[in-house]
Amino acid sequence: MTQMPMESIRDVRAHLAEVVERADRDDTPTVITRRGRQVAAVVSIEVLRKYQEWEEREINRLIDERMANPVVGIPIEDVMRETLERGE
Repeated sequence: MTQMPMESIRDVRAHLAEVVERADRDDTPTVITRRGRQVAAVVSIEVLRKYQEWEEREINRLIDERMANPVVGIPIEDVMRETLERGE
């Protein structure tokens, strides 16, 4: 896996257009740090959409798995909450 550029929020502010262009044109995300801690990333909209689609498919897969093998006595609301909390 390629090393992603990492920049402080202060540095990103100074050249945000360049960071966005790098994400869009080169598909290179930039990790943003605050006081040395990674807090966010700038990614292309395509990457974000792919992630959201994957996440939705994964949630649906987990729900389907639970529905196919229901555990007696566990309400569907608990199953949904557990599925959403897993965050895999």
